[in-house]
Amino acid sequence: MNPVNFPALTPVICGPTAGGKSDLAVALALRAREEWGIDAEIVTADAFQVYRGMDIGTAKPTMEERREVVHHLIDVVDLRATALQGSANTDTHLKVGGTATFTVDDWLRMARERIADVRGRGALPIVVGGTHLYIKALLDGLFDGPEPDAALRAKLTGLDPEARRAELQRVDPAAAARIHPNDIRRTVRALEVYRLTGTPISAMQKQWDRASMSSPDGLAAHQLIILDWESEALNRRINARVKQMMERGLLEEVRTLAAAGQLVPGSQAAEALGYKQLLAHLADPVRFPVAEAVERIKVDTRRFGKNQRTWLRRLRTFDNTLTVAMPGTGTPEAVGVVLTRLRVGREI
Repeated sequence: MNPVNFPALTPVICGPTAGGKSDLAVALALRAREEWGIDAEIVTADAFQVYRGMDIGTAKPTMEERREVVHHLIDVVDLRATALQGSANTDTHLKVGGTATFTVDDWLRMARERIADVRGRGALPIVVGGTHLYIKALLDGLFDGPEPDAALRAKLTGLDPEARRAELQRVDPAAAARIHPNDIRRTVRALEVYRLTGTPISAMQKQWDRASMSSPDGLAAHQLIILDWESEALNRRINARVKQMMERGLLEEVRTLAAAGQLVPGSQAAEALGYKQLLAHLADPVRFPVAEAVERIKVDTRRFGKNQRTWLRRLRTFDNTLTVAMPGTGTPEAVGVVLTRLRVGREI
């Protein structure tokens, strides 16, 4: 390692789904090795790449890419696990017998450990991913809500769906406007926060948005890089990606996981784009043929991309953010821009 060249800032790459984030991260790692003589390792910020077996639909990096550049926080959770176990020295979390859960708290703890470990070994950590809640937590710390209450959650989950939705609309209309009526998990959490604190979760989240660099992992230690896409161009990439995933065998992947009892409808993992729609097809192929499921994946992914752009507008308010216009900026050019910013970042 050349200490003169070693960046003081950790690059954090984010952007919409199918936007080329992973390609940029791998290319940046290889260029850092070539030009600066330092190793670089990728820390993935993706809520579904953590699950073993969910490969095609989550667009995990290829094995060749993982051989070229070390990747962290991929395949760290067994789909049948009911709880995360282990220590800072292991990525094995196994408690077979139910449905796996993985929270932003879990990711943030593990990401901080990996970032510290990579830097401690004299390598450059590169954070990359499209789960922008994870990125926001890394930059700003976690949203400070009340601890979960198992008994209250069970009570809220057991409510009549229409009554539960009506309560959310009454106590927190802002949350109701952004939480889908079928999203039981987030609805229950919003109501849980309100009943425990008397304050709408949307109000707490606004306060969180106004916080700036409140955590020890704040932007002073990171260089945020946002890949900015015009919606029409991104939608074409999304449609092409879905087509490619189906050609690579996404339906068979979902069928295999479902048959093995690893992917259960209604579980956190089964909500992933592509998996949710194909599980519905497998449950009733006559009423929901595969062609219709594929079109639904495209529509839902485009809608998800739109939601991601809302997150990106929040993230763009951070100081010292580097925005890269896509697709006008090719990957080699983008790598050059990022490398230049990382050099300058020593003095910012």
